[in-house]
Amino acid sequence: MPLVTDVQVLKDLATRIRILSIQSTTAANSGHPTTCSSIAEIMSVLFFNTMRYSVAAPKDVSSDRFVLSKGHAAPALYAAWVENGLIPEPELMKLRQLGCDLEGHPTPRLNFIDVGTGSLGQGLAIAAGLAYVSKNYDNIDARTYCLIGDGESAEGSIWESIAFISHYNLDNVVLIIDANRLGQSQPTTVAHHLEVYKARLDAFGWNSLIVDGHSVEDLVKAFDNASATKGKPTAIIAKTYKGRDFPDIEDREGWHGKALGKETDRVLKHLEGLIVNKGKLNFTIPSPVTRAPQVNISNIQLASPPNYTVGDSLATRQAYGAALVKIAQNNPRVIGLDGDMKNSTFSELLKKYDPARHIECFIAEQNLVGVAIGATCRDRTVAFVSTFAAFLTRAFDQVSFIDQVSCQIHQ
Repeated sequence: MPLVTDVQVLKDLATRIRILSIQSTTAANSGHPTTCSSIAEIMSVLFFNTMRYSVAAPKDVSSDRFVLSKGHAAPALYAAWVENGLIPEPELMKLRQLGCDLEGHPTPRLNFIDVGTGSLGQGLAIAAGLAYVSKNYDNIDARTYCLIGDGESAEGSIWESIAFISHYNLDNVVLIIDANRLGQSQPTTVAHHLEVYKARLDAFGWNSLIVDGHSVEDLVKAFDNASATKGKPTAIIAKTYKGRDFPDIEDREGWHGKALGKETDRVLKHLEGLIVNKGKLNFTIPSPVTRAPQVNISNIQLASPPNYTVGDSLATRQAYGAALVKIAQNNPRVIGLDGDMKNSTFSELLKKYDPARHIECFIAEQNLVGVAIGATCRDRTVAFVSTFAAFLTRAFDQVSFIDQVSCQIHQ
Protein backbone atom coordinates (compact mmCIF):
# COMPACT_ATOMS: atom_id res chain seq x y z
CA MET A 1 0.00 0.00 0.00
CA PRO A 2 1.51 3.38 -0.95
CA LEU A 3 2.18 6.05 1.67
CA VAL A 4 -0.99 8.08 2.08
CA THR A 5 0.36 10.95 4.19
CA ASP A 6 3.79 12.60 3.88
CA VAL A 7 6.45 11.24 6.29
CA GLN A 8 7.26 14.63 7.80
CA VAL A 9 3.59 15.34 8.34
CA LEU A 10 3.30 12.04 10.23
CA LYS A 11 6.29 13.04 12.37
CA ASP A 12 4.77 16.42 13.08
CA LEU A 13 1.44 14.84 13.97
CA ALA A 14 3.22 12.58 16.46
CA THR A 15 4.83 15.62 18.06
CA ARG A 16 1.50 17.41 18.20
CA ILE A 17 -0.06 14.37 19.87
CA ARG A 18 2.67 14.61 22.51
CA ILE A 19 2.06 18.33 22.99
CA LEU A 20 -1.70 17.90 23.39
CA SER A 21 -1.18 15.01 25.80
CA ILE A 22 1.06 17.18 27.98
CA GLN A 23 -1.23 20.22 27.84
CA SER A 24 -4.34 18.25 28.73
CA THR A 25 -2.78 16.28 31.58
CA THR A 26 -1.13 19.42 32.96
CA ALA A 27 -4.51 21.20 32.90
CA ALA A 28 -6.00 18.25 34.77
CA ASN A 29 -2.91 17.89 37.00
CA SER A 30 -3.44 14.19 36.46
CA GLY A 31 -2.80 11.54 33.83
CA HIS A 32 -0.06 9.68 31.99
CA PRO A 33 1.79 11.99 29.59
CA THR A 34 4.94 9.81 29.45
CA THR A 35 2.82 6.79 28.51
CA CYS A 36 1.08 8.84 25.83
CA SER A 37 4.43 9.91 24.45
CA SER A 38 5.64 6.37 23.83
CA ILE A 39 2.75 5.69 21.42
CA ALA A 40 2.67 9.02 19.56
CA GLU A 41 4.16 7.73 16.28
CA ILE A 42 1.98 4.61 16.43
CA MET A 43 -1.13 6.78 16.75
CA SER A 44 0.04 9.12 14.00
CA VAL A 45 0.66 6.35 11.46
CA LEU A 46 -2.53 4.47 12.35
CA PHE A 47 -4.92 7.42 12.29
CA PHE A 48 -3.39 9.43 9.45
CA ASN A 49 -2.02 6.82 7.08
CA THR A 50 -3.17 3.26 7.76
CA MET A 51 -6.67 2.96 9.20
CA ARG A 52 -9.66 3.24 6.89
CA TYR A 53 -12.42 5.15 8.63
CA SER A 54 -14.71 8.16 8.49
CA VAL A 55 -14.23 11.10 10.86
CA ALA A 56 -17.86 12.06 10.23
CA ALA A 57 -19.05 8.58 11.25
CA PRO A 58 -16.60 7.22 13.86
CA LYS A 59 -18.57 4.01 14.38
CA ASP A 60 -19.27 3.30 10.72
CA VAL A 61 -19.70 -0.48 10.77
CA SER A 62 -17.64 -0.78 7.59
CA SER A 63 -14.58 0.95 9.01
CA ASP A 64 -11.41 -0.37 10.59
CA ARG A 65 -11.49 -0.60 14.36
CA PHE A 66 -9.06 0.58 17.02
CA VAL A 67 -9.00 -0.66 20.60
CA LEU A 68 -6.78 1.10 23.12
CA SER A 69 -6.34 -1.66 25.66
CA LYS A 70 -3.84 0.41 27.67
CA GLY A 71 -6.60 2.86 28.43
CA HIS A 72 -4.51 5.13 30.64
CA ALA A 73 -2.97 6.49 27.42
CA ALA A 74 -6.36 7.94 26.48
CA PRO A 75 -5.11 11.55 26.08
CA ALA A 76 -3.01 10.41 23.09
CA LEU A 77 -6.11 8.84 21.55
CA TYR A 78 -8.12 11.99 22.18
CA ALA A 79 -5.32 14.05 20.67
CA ALA A 80 -5.52 12.02 17.45
CA TRP A 81 -9.23 12.81 17.23
CA VAL A 82 -8.44 16.48 17.85
CA GLU A 83 -5.97 16.46 14.97
CA ASN A 84 -8.43 14.81 12.58
CA GLY A 85 -11.04 17.41 13.48
CA LEU A 86 -13.62 15.47 15.49
CA ILE A 87 -12.86 16.92 18.94
CA PRO A 88 -12.41 20.70 19.41
CA GLU A 89 -9.03 21.34 21.00
CA PRO A 90 -10.47 23.44 23.89
CA GLU A 91 -12.59 20.42 24.87
CA LEU A 92 -9.45 18.34 25.38
CA MET A 93 -8.27 20.85 27.98
CA LYS A 94 -11.25 19.75 30.11
CA LEU A 95 -9.73 16.28 30.47
CA ARG A 96 -10.89 14.49 33.62
CA GLN A 97 -13.13 17.39 34.65
CA LEU A 98 -16.55 16.63 36.11
CA GLY A 99 -19.13 16.67 33.32
CA CYS A 100 -16.60 16.07 30.54
CA ASP A 101 -16.73 12.72 28.73
CA LEU A 102 -13.00 12.89 28.03
CA GLU A 103 -12.18 10.79 31.05
CA GLY A 104 -8.83 9.41 32.14
CA HIS A 105 -9.73 6.15 30.41
CA PRO A 106 -11.86 5.67 27.28
CA THR A 107 -15.61 5.56 27.78
CA PRO A 108 -18.23 4.42 25.24
CA ARG A 109 -20.16 7.62 25.90
CA LEU A 110 -17.75 9.00 23.29
CA ASN A 111 -18.87 8.30 19.74
CA PHE A 112 -15.44 6.97 18.71
CA ILE A 113 -15.08 4.46 21.57
CA ASP A 114 -16.62 1.00 21.29
CA VAL A 115 -16.16 -0.17 24.90
CA GLY A 116 -14.47 1.05 28.03
CA THR A 117 -10.90 -0.12 28.64
CA GLY A 118 -8.36 0.47 31.30
CA SER A 119 -8.72 -2.57 33.51
CA LEU A 120 -5.72 -4.01 31.76
CA GLY A 121 -5.79 -7.21 29.73
CA GLN A 122 -9.25 -6.84 28.19
CA GLY A 123 -8.75 -5.01 24.92
CA LEU A 124 -7.39 -7.85 22.81
CA ALA A 125 -10.40 -10.10 23.48
CA ILE A 126 -12.68 -7.24 22.49
CA ALA A 127 -10.64 -6.76 19.32
CA ALA A 128 -10.98 -10.49 18.63
CA GLY A 129 -14.77 -10.26 18.85
CA LEU A 130 -14.87 -7.25 16.54
CA ALA A 131 -12.61 -9.00 14.03
CA TYR A 132 -14.47 -12.31 14.18
CA VAL A 133 -17.75 -10.60 13.29
CA SER A 134 -16.18 -8.53 10.49
CA LYS A 135 -14.60 -11.60 8.90
CA ASN A 136 -17.15 -14.35 9.48
CA TYR A 137 -20.55 -12.62 9.64
CA ASP A 138 -20.25 -9.27 7.86
CA ASN A 139 -17.67 -10.58 5.36
CA ILE A 140 -16.02 -7.19 4.94
CA ASP A 141 -12.43 -6.09 4.49
CA ALA A 142 -12.11 -4.30 7.83
CA ARG A 143 -9.10 -4.63 10.09
CA THR A 144 -9.00 -4.41 13.88
CA TYR A 145 -6.01 -2.82 15.57
CA CYS A 146 -5.37 -3.31 19.28
CA LEU A 147 -2.68 -1.45 21.20
CA ILE A 148 -1.51 -2.98 24.48
CA GLY A 149 1.21 -2.04 26.92
CA ASP A 150 4.21 -4.24 27.59
CA GLY A 151 3.39 -4.34 31.29
CA GLU A 152 -0.13 -5.34 30.36
CA SER A 153 1.22 -8.31 28.42
CA ALA A 154 1.79 -10.04 31.76
CA GLU A 155 -2.00 -10.45 32.07
CA GLY A 156 -3.05 -14.04 31.42
CA SER A 157 -6.15 -12.87 29.57
CA ILE A 158 -3.91 -11.40 26.86
CA TRP A 159 -2.51 -14.85 26.12
CA GLU A 160 -5.96 -16.41 26.14
CA SER A 161 -6.84 -13.96 23.38
CA ILE A 162 -3.60 -14.54 21.49
CA ALA A 163 -4.40 -18.27 21.40
CA PHE A 164 -8.02 -17.66 20.31
CA ILE A 165 -7.07 -15.26 17.50
CA SER A 166 -4.47 -17.67 16.17
CA HIS A 167 -6.81 -20.67 16.38
CA TYR A 168 -9.41 -18.93 14.23
CA ASN A 169 -6.83 -17.48 11.80
CA LEU A 170 -8.08 -13.95 12.32
CA ASP A 171 -5.71 -12.34 9.86
CA ASN A 172 -7.68 -9.10 10.15
CA VAL A 173 -6.27 -8.55 13.67
CA VAL A 174 -3.17 -6.45 14.23
CA LEU A 175 -1.77 -6.41 17.76
CA ILE A 176 0.64 -3.61 18.63
CA ILE A 177 2.77 -4.00 21.75
CA ASP A 178 4.03 -0.68 23.08
CA ALA A 179 7.29 -2.03 24.49
CA ASN A 180 8.45 1.08 26.33
CA ARG A 181 10.36 -0.98 28.93
CA LEU A 182 8.98 0.65 32.06
CA GLY A 183 6.00 -0.37 34.15
CA GLN A 184 4.50 1.70 36.94
CA SER A 185 7.04 0.96 39.65
CA GLN A 186 9.94 -0.73 37.82
CA PRO A 187 10.97 -2.16 34.44
CA THR A 188 8.75 -4.84 32.98
CA THR A 189 9.76 -8.50 33.02
CA VAL A 190 10.86 -8.46 29.38
CA ALA A 191 11.99 -4.82 29.18
CA HIS A 192 13.60 -4.22 25.76
CA HIS A 193 14.47 -7.86 25.04
CA LEU A 194 11.97 -7.81 22.20
CA GLU A 195 13.08 -11.13 20.77
CA VAL A 196 11.36 -12.71 23.80
CA TYR A 197 8.00 -11.31 22.71
CA LYS A 198 8.67 -12.43 19.16
CA ALA A 199 9.53 -16.00 20.17
CA ARG A 200 6.37 -16.27 22.24
CA LEU A 201 4.13 -14.89 19.49
CA ASP A 202 5.80 -17.03 16.82
CA ALA A 203 5.06 -20.07 18.99
CA PHE A 204 1.37 -19.13 18.91
CA GLY A 205 1.43 -18.98 15.11
CA TRP A 206 1.47 -15.21 14.66
CA ASN A 207 3.28 -13.15 12.06
CA SER A 208 5.42 -11.11 14.45
CA LEU A 209 7.57 -8.09 13.57
CA ILE A 210 10.01 -6.09 15.69
CA VAL A 211 10.12 -2.41 14.73
CA ASP A 212 11.40 0.94 15.92
CA GLY A 213 8.18 2.31 17.37
CA HIS A 214 9.36 5.89 16.90
CA SER A 215 10.11 5.51 13.18
CA VAL A 216 7.08 6.40 11.11
CA GLU A 217 8.74 4.78 8.10
CA ASP A 218 9.20 1.46 9.92
CA LEU A 219 5.66 1.58 11.24
CA VAL A 220 4.18 2.24 7.79
CA LYS A 221 6.07 -0.78 6.41
CA ALA A 222 4.97 -2.96 9.31
CA PHE A 223 1.30 -2.09 8.91
CA ASP A 224 1.59 -2.70 5.16
CA ASN A 225 3.10 -6.11 5.95
CA ALA A 226 0.15 -6.85 8.23
CA SER A 227 -2.39 -5.96 5.55
CA ALA A 228 -0.64 -8.26 3.07
CA THR A 229 -0.37 -11.22 5.46
CA LYS A 230 -3.11 -13.81 4.98
CA GLY A 231 -3.99 -16.81 7.11
CA LYS A 232 -2.49 -15.59 10.37
CA PRO A 233 -2.73 -12.50 12.61
CA THR A 234 0.09 -9.98 12.86
CA ALA A 235 1.78 -8.62 15.98
CA ILE A 236 3.92 -5.50 15.77
CA ILE A 237 6.39 -5.35 18.65
CA ALA A 238 7.31 -1.69 18.83
CA LYS A 239 10.42 -0.65 20.72
CA THR A 240 9.51 2.66 22.30
CA TYR A 241 10.59 4.90 25.16
CA LYS A 242 8.41 6.27 27.90
CA GLY A 243 8.47 10.05 27.80
CA ARG A 244 9.93 10.07 24.27
CA ASP A 245 11.32 13.52 23.36
CA PHE A 246 10.86 14.78 26.94
CA PRO A 247 14.41 15.98 27.81
CA ASP A 248 15.75 14.53 31.09
CA ILE A 249 12.54 12.50 31.50
CA GLU A 250 12.66 10.05 28.59
CA ASP A 251 13.21 6.43 29.68
CA ARG A 252 13.52 7.36 33.35
CA GLU A 253 11.74 5.66 36.21
CA GLY A 254 9.43 7.55 38.53
CA TRP A 255 7.35 9.38 35.91
CA HIS A 256 4.46 6.94 35.46
CA GLY A 257 1.04 8.48 35.96
CA LYS A 258 2.32 11.97 36.72
CA ALA A 259 1.56 15.27 35.04
CA LEU A 260 4.75 17.14 34.19
CA GLY A 261 4.03 20.03 36.54
CA LYS A 262 6.89 22.53 36.66
CA GLU A 263 8.62 20.68 33.80
CA THR A 264 5.73 21.42 31.41
CA ASP A 265 6.96 24.65 29.81
CA ARG A 266 10.49 23.34 29.31
CA VAL A 267 9.33 20.15 27.60
CA LEU A 268 6.70 21.92 25.49
CA LYS A 269 9.30 24.41 24.22
CA HIS A 270 11.53 21.53 23.13
CA LEU A 271 8.67 19.71 21.39
CA GLU A 272 7.46 22.80 19.57
CA GLY A 273 10.97 23.22 18.21
CA LEU A 274 10.76 19.77 16.60
CA ILE A 275 7.76 20.64 14.40
CA VAL A 276 8.72 21.36 10.79
CA ASN A 277 5.28 22.19 9.36
CA LYS A 278 4.06 25.03 11.55
CA GLY A 279 0.76 25.68 9.81
CA LYS A 280 -2.20 23.49 8.90
CA LEU A 281 -1.15 19.93 8.17
CA ASN A 282 -2.27 18.16 5.01
CA PHE A 283 -3.11 14.52 5.44
CA THR A 284 -5.35 11.89 3.87
CA ILE A 285 -7.43 9.41 5.82
CA PRO A 286 -8.25 6.30 3.74
CA SER A 287 -11.92 5.36 3.39
CA PRO A 288 -13.46 1.95 4.18
CA VAL A 289 -13.05 -0.53 1.33
CA THR A 290 -16.20 -2.67 1.54
CA ARG A 291 -19.65 -1.97 2.95
CA ALA A 292 -21.16 -4.01 5.76
CA PRO A 293 -24.69 -5.34 5.26
CA GLN A 294 -27.61 -3.83 7.13
CA VAL A 295 -28.75 -6.01 10.01
CA ASN A 296 -31.61 -5.98 12.51
CA ILE A 297 -30.99 -7.08 16.08
CA SER A 298 -34.18 -5.63 17.55
CA ASN A 299 -36.54 -8.59 16.98
CA ILE A 300 -35.05 -10.97 19.53
CA GLN A 301 -37.86 -13.36 20.39
CA LEU A 302 -38.79 -17.03 20.24
CA ALA A 303 -39.77 -18.38 16.84
CA SER A 304 -42.49 -20.40 18.58
CA PRO A 305 -43.82 -20.59 22.17
CA PRO A 306 -42.43 -23.13 24.66
CA ASN A 307 -44.18 -26.49 24.57
CA TYR A 308 -43.71 -28.24 27.89
CA THR A 309 -46.10 -30.55 29.74
CA VAL A 310 -47.16 -29.52 33.22
CA GLY A 311 -45.55 -31.78 35.79
CA ASP A 312 -42.56 -32.81 33.69
CA SER A 313 -39.07 -32.13 35.04
CA LEU A 314 -36.65 -30.24 32.83
CA ALA A 315 -33.23 -28.80 33.62
CA THR A 316 -33.15 -25.04 33.19
CA ARG A 317 -30.00 -25.36 31.11
CA GLN A 318 -31.81 -27.67 28.70
CA ALA A 319 -34.60 -25.11 28.44
CA TYR A 320 -31.94 -22.48 27.76
CA GLY A 321 -30.48 -24.46 24.87
CA ALA A 322 -33.90 -25.07 23.34
CA ALA A 323 -34.85 -21.39 23.69
CA LEU A 324 -31.53 -20.27 22.21
CA VAL A 325 -32.26 -22.26 19.06
CA LYS A 326 -35.74 -20.77 18.78
CA ILE A 327 -34.36 -17.27 19.11
CA ALA A 328 -31.70 -18.05 16.53
CA GLN A 329 -34.38 -19.33 14.17
CA ASN A 330 -36.05 -15.95 14.39
CA ASN A 331 -32.96 -13.78 14.00
CA PRO A 332 -29.82 -14.70 12.00
CA ARG A 333 -27.66 -12.40 14.11
CA VAL A 334 -28.08 -14.38 17.33
CA ILE A 335 -24.86 -16.20 18.21
CA GLY A 336 -23.70 -18.38 21.07
CA LEU A 337 -20.30 -18.61 22.76
CA ASP A 338 -19.17 -21.31 25.14
CA GLY A 339 -16.11 -22.33 27.13
CA ASP A 340 -15.96 -26.04 26.25
CA MET A 341 -19.15 -26.67 28.23
CA LYS A 342 -21.63 -26.84 25.36
CA ASN A 343 -22.71 -30.42 26.09
CA SER A 344 -23.54 -29.38 29.67
CA THR A 345 -24.98 -25.93 29.04
CA PHE A 346 -26.91 -27.28 26.02
CA SER A 347 -25.56 -24.49 23.83
CA GLU A 348 -24.54 -27.36 21.53
CA LEU A 349 -28.15 -27.34 20.35
CA LEU A 350 -27.36 -24.05 18.59
CA LYS A 351 -24.24 -25.55 17.09
CA LYS A 352 -26.25 -28.44 15.72
CA TYR A 353 -28.81 -26.02 14.30
CA ASP A 354 -26.23 -23.66 12.73
CA PRO A 355 -22.52 -24.41 13.35
CA ALA A 356 -21.47 -21.01 11.99
CA ARG A 357 -23.27 -19.22 14.80
CA HIS A 358 -21.60 -21.09 17.64
CA ILE A 359 -18.14 -19.88 18.70
CA GLU A 360 -16.11 -22.27 20.82
CA CYS A 361 -13.85 -20.26 23.11
CA PHE A 362 -12.45 -23.23 25.04
CA ILE A 363 -11.49 -23.04 28.73
CA ALA A 364 -10.58 -19.37 28.79
CA GLU A 365 -13.46 -17.55 30.45
CA GLN A 366 -11.95 -14.06 30.40
CA ASN A 367 -11.43 -14.21 26.67
CA LEU A 368 -14.86 -15.84 26.27
CA VAL A 369 -16.65 -12.84 27.76
CA GLY A 370 -14.36 -10.31 26.10
CA VAL A 371 -14.97 -11.79 22.64
CA ALA A 372 -18.73 -11.57 23.25
CA ILE A 373 -18.40 -7.89 24.18
CA GLY A 374 -16.43 -7.20 21.02
CA ALA A 375 -18.91 -9.15 18.90
CA THR A 376 -21.83 -7.06 20.11
CA CYS A 377 -20.47 -3.57 20.72
CA ARG A 378 -21.32 -2.27 17.23
CA ASP A 379 -24.80 -3.82 17.23
CA ARG A 380 -23.85 -6.48 14.70
CA THR A 381 -24.83 -9.52 16.77
CA VAL A 382 -26.66 -10.51 19.93
CA ALA A 383 -24.37 -12.85 21.86
CA PHE A 384 -25.33 -15.44 24.46
CA VAL A 385 -22.45 -16.65 26.63
CA SER A 386 -22.78 -19.91 28.53
CA THR A 387 -20.63 -21.61 31.12
CA PHE A 388 -21.01 -22.73 34.73
CA ALA A 389 -21.42 -19.85 37.19
CA ALA A 390 -18.43 -21.00 39.24
CA PHE A 391 -16.20 -20.65 36.21
CA LEU A 392 -17.60 -17.29 35.20
CA THR A 393 -16.14 -15.69 38.35
CA ARG A 394 -12.81 -15.67 36.52
CA ALA A 395 -14.28 -13.09 34.16
CA PHE A 396 -15.86 -10.72 36.67
CA ASP A 397 -13.64 -7.90 35.38
CA GLN A 398 -15.02 -8.45 31.89
CA VAL A 399 -18.59 -8.86 33.13
CA SER A 400 -18.39 -5.40 34.69
CA PHE A 401 -18.47 -3.94 31.16
CA ILE A 402 -21.45 -5.92 29.95
CA ASP A 403 -24.04 -3.22 30.67
CA GLN A 404 -22.35 -1.20 27.92
CA VAL A 405 -23.15 -3.70 25.19
CA SER A 406 -25.91 -6.02 24.02
CA CYS A 407 -24.29 -9.13 25.44
CA GLN A 408 -26.34 -11.42 27.63
CA ILE A 409 -24.85 -13.87 30.11
CA HIS A 410 -26.30 -17.27 30.92
CA GLN A 411 -24.86 -18.94 33.98
